[in-house]
Amino acid sequence: MRFRGIVSSYCLGKPTQPHTRNHHWLLLLLLPRTVASFSSSPSSQRSVRWNSKTSVVITNPVLLLLESCDSMSQLKQIQSHMITYGLISHTFPVSRVLAFCALSYAGDLGHARVLFDRIDSPNTYMWNTMIRGYARAGMGAAGLGLFLEMIRLRVELDRRSFIFALKACESFDGSIEAGDFIHCMVRKMGFDGDLLVLNGLLHFYAEFGVLSLARKVFDEIPHRDVYSWTSMIDGYVGCDYAEEALRLFESMLQSNVRPNEVTVIPVLSACSKRGDLNFGKIVHEVVRKENVGSSLNVNNALIDMYVKCGCLTRAREIFDGMQSRDVFSWTSMVNGYAKSGDPELARMLFNAMPEKNVVSWTTMVAGYSQNNRPGEALSLFEEMIGTGVVPVENTLVCALSACGQLGLLDTGRGLYDSYIASKIVPFSVILGNAFIDMYAKCGCIEEAAQIFEEMPGKDLVSWNSMIKAYAVHGHPREALALFNQLCNSGPNPDDITFLSVLSACSHAGLVPEGREHFESMIRYGIHPKVEHYACLIDLCGRRGLIQEAYELATSLPFKPSEAIWGAILSACRMHGDTNMAKVAGDKVLELDPEDSGVYSLLAEVYAKGKEWGEVSRVRRMMRERKAMKKAPGHSSIKLDGKFHEFLAADESHPRKEAIYWVINQLRHATHQYHLSTQSDIYAFE
Repeated sequence: MRFRGIVSSYCLGKPTQPHTRNHHWLLLLLLPRTVASFSSSPSSQRSVRWNSKTSVVITNPVLLLLESCDSMSQLKQIQSHMITYGLISHTFPVSRVLAFCALSYAGDLGHARVLFDRIDSPNTYMWNTMIRGYARAGMGAAGLGLFLEMIRLRVELDRRSFIFALKACESFDGSIEAGDFIHCMVRKMGFDGDLLVLNGLLHFYAEFGVLSLARKVFDEIPHRDVYSWTSMIDGYVGCDYAEEALRLFESMLQSNVRPNEVTVIPVLSACSKRGDLNFGKIVHEVVRKENVGSSLNVNNALIDMYVKCGCLTRAREIFDGMQSRDVFSWTSMVNGYAKSGDPELARMLFNAMPEKNVVSWTTMVAGYSQNNRPGEALSLFEEMIGTGVVPVENTLVCALSACGQLGLLDTGRGLYDSYIASKIVPFSVILGNAFIDMYAKCGCIEEAAQIFEEMPGKDLVSWNSMIKAYAVHGHPREALALFNQLCNSGPNPDDITFLSVLSACSHAGLVPEGREHFESMIRYGIHPKVEHYACLIDLCGRRGLIQEAYELATSLPFKPSEAIWGAILSACRMHGDTNMAKVAGDKVLELDPEDSGVYSLLAEVYAKGKEWGEVSRVRRMMRERKAMKKAPGHSSIKLDGKFHEFLAADESHPRKEAIYWVINQLRHATHQYHLSTQSDIYAFE
């Protein structure tokens, strides 16, 4: 509403006080930024260079000196000379001084403003220069205020006035409303047929994700150029409408508009997001045939596309053929090999990188963590810290995942103290979810719940993680209570939510509640998957409703999986149902005849029923089919900064004799304890 009031004040043309331009400058105080903040230091302008090119042929030696000026001290000396000899009173010389102050990295917008206010009748170029300067400096409120003052004073606007005003809106609080006002002025003043202005409007709406208005402007452009197409495509990609972006790119090619480098980069990004390798190859061919260029940015986009589409061979061909590579090129290849399950090759490339940044380190840490090598992930994380690289959110997420896999609670707590409590890394929803997962996997359900309660915001992953944590750790009532809270005040649950809820019901033996939640999935538009049916069947089996579990398994809309028959087999072992165990066991072995666990489970069921003939038959089947042994159990420990992993019956550790000696001592002590306890019991009796 504040912006609308200012617009009305300027456009009505009837000020309440006697009009002077300086008086209306005070209206800018109503905007979110004050005049006092507009004086810019060289550091704030360091990235903005002065474009000194002009179509005017300059012969005056003072003006020639001005064109090569590179500091405000030099500028002020030249300006003093121009004032002394009256040169400053001419339009072109003063406009060049103004342009240096407003647009040069060494300029000063405060000085430019003072100069501008002393010019009797600034022309359109001078107004545009000031608006452009404020826009490039991120002071959109001041730039927009000058544009409004131009309208109020009826200064003649040109196409660049609108372009620079739109640029100013990009850093203005209430940008969309301001942009809509400029759009109205474009129509009112007859610039709605100007391609440059329409492209500016299109870019503005696309930049802010208002795709409906961006597309409306795009469709109204009679003769679109490559900038029009590129802005619209980039807008779609930025808002994750990859399919629309690719469809529009096809239309662009059919319209015989030749794409450029800026066009193909978002198109390749759209292919990456969709995993569309075929379309990506088409774009690559367009790049080659149209000679779009083989710049570093295009090659990086091609590598990224091939990596994310799973075509590492083509990605490596481009990488090897690049004359120059940057850290993005290397990191993309490291990421590709890591995600394809080849962390060794990823590490070789990582070690060969001439330059590494926090993204590179994070990519390699994630590669180890995602390939079930958490010890190496944490070792690399510590190496990164040792080099002085400060982790970011994603780095900590990967490190916490590794802590959860290894059960390193103290290390996870240390990450919280070092980076979250000390506010080095902002505590985000994503990090909160990672801490909940880590604490839950380490068995600290109370600390997971505390993190959940302290989170500034929660998404569905947060709720799902906490519900799952309660369910896994034997707190079904808490899990179901949290689910009810989610349904009342949180986002809509998804299939993962219901999987955790059904698991909680299964562990608690809550058959009616489990059936009710299973049926309620439909109300949320969720179709049960095989995992949901497996949970429901497991729930029935745990409560001894084995026949009901069997009937449910045989009436599924799809073929029952190994998990479903395995759940029934586990229920048979629990309740001693040998007849149903034979049926379920045969079904599991049909699906996976090499699962040694199934044979062991069947043998255990038959042994409990004293059916020794069946026990012999199962063991004979296991030998004949050469069923693989179960993966041995393993554990790990961190000692003196080094991770040690142990497998069941492992003898590979260099200090195995000492380790087994301690184990035997513990066994002996435990045995003695049990003997003494029994003696105490007998004495008591």
